[in-house]
Amino acid sequence: MTPLYLASGSPRRRELLTQIGVPFTTVSAPVDETPLPHESAEAYVERLAQAKAKAGFARVDGPAVTLGADTAVVLDGRILGKPENREHALAMLADLSGREHLVLTGIAVSDGQRCLSLCVSSSVRFRPITGDEAERYWASGEPLDKAGGYAIQGLGAVFVTALVGSYSSVVGLPLAETSDLLAQFGIASWQVPGLLPEVTHPQ
Repeated sequence: MTPLYLASGSPRRRELLTQIGVPFTTVSAPVDETPLPHESAEAYVERLAQAKAKAGFARVDGPAVTLGADTAVVLDGRILGKPENREHALAMLADLSGREHLVLTGIAVSDGQRCLSLCVSSSVRFRPITGDEAERYWASGEPLDKAGGYAIQGLGAVFVTALVGSYSSVVGLPLAETSDLLAQFGIASWQVPGLLPEVTHPQ
């Protein structure tokens, strides 16, 4: 089977891909993440996912498949990136407090000949967040490297009152869609031995 390379340094994406039993190797794929003028958030995350998949492919030898992904938190059409500092993080949490926002994740898979990609959109609602809570959350260190300044799979889960869409996509990798894309390149889920119990059929 053609080897798969995950073009991402995100530990969340490594955990999610491992969860569905897909063996992979990580590869560094730095890309410029500056949005283009008048670029929609959906086009932005899908473009970056494609760029990461292609950059990752350029760093490996021989036949290979690379997977790239990018996640953005979007509020009122604005892309909320990773917080630059404490003030920025607190401002983002204040904006998200008591409101609904979108989380978009673009994924792309490339084998050097073709690159297939898509964008998955999910809606997340936060309860009101007090200033003290925002300060304590920032002090935990969790918001620092997270899009939108929070992690739904971590301490930030206490803010979430509703989710419509894909939980794994909000974490960083939509597993159903990723599995489908990888299958189109001959890479199956559930490959890890012992992940699924053996079924014996009566003679």
